[in-house]
Amino acid sequence: MKLTREERAARRASFRKMSAVDKADYLYTYYKLPIALGLLALGLLCSGIYRQITKKDAVLYCGYLNVSVGEDLEARLDGGFISSIGGNPRKAEVYPYHGIYLSDNPTMENHEYAYASKLKMMAAIEAKQLDVVLMNREAYDVFSQNGYLLDLPGFLSQDSSLYALLEPCLTTNTVILEDNAIEYNLNEADRYVAVTEEHTNALDVSALPLFRDAGFPDTVYVGVVGNSPRMSGVLRYLEYLAAPPGTENPEAD
Repeated sequence: MKLTREERAARRASFRKMSAVDKADYLYTYYKLPIALGLLALGLLCSGIYRQITKKDAVLYCGYLNVSVGEDLEARLDGGFISSIGGNPRKAEVYPYHGIYLSDNPTMENHEYAYASKLKMMAAIEAKQLDVVLMNREAYDVFSQNGYLLDLPGFLSQDSSLYALLEPCLTTNTVILEDNAIEYNLNEADRYVAVTEEHTNALDVSALPLFRDAGFPDTVYVGVVGNSPRMSGVLRYLEYLAAPPGTENPEAD
């Protein structure tokens, strides 16, 4: 109900006579919802401003598939690269996809995790937000068989010195061109049949200086996603990964 001018004046006068505690209790009793909404709006505004200030531009997108990296190595794979191309690690980054688990035969405990990881990678590839992948052999097999990886000899040949440096690291794997997996899984075919080719689509980087002493228990591979729109940046990234010790720039302060 709308108050008259006299009633509003009386309430203001009464409010002024209250003690500080009574005023706080009055405001809480009658205005707690508007106050809560105001605080929520202020919090959202501050959060949005903070995210905008601290947001980094993604120079490249890198997926860590079935591998985890320590802080020192990740700093080199991210900020070290940004510094090497003259960027500011506080404003730009190699965007990481952590905790990705891929397997053709996951255990019951890991089945949902593997399925969610597969969907996440497929979405990233579809959105063209995945450029480079660092992976173990199992993940490499999955990505290769699905045809996600770029053939590297032709790509690296754009830079003859880089090709010469990385040629010993080139690795071949199977790509499935077509198969009857759906029919086989639905018991509509007696046996699994696939048409395959061998493609040179990854680098065994385990012996490169950047990875050699990182403590990986198994062979580590680097691949390039075939539909990446940032191929010039990927080429520079591979050049950075292959750099002899002491020649890559440290992360900027």
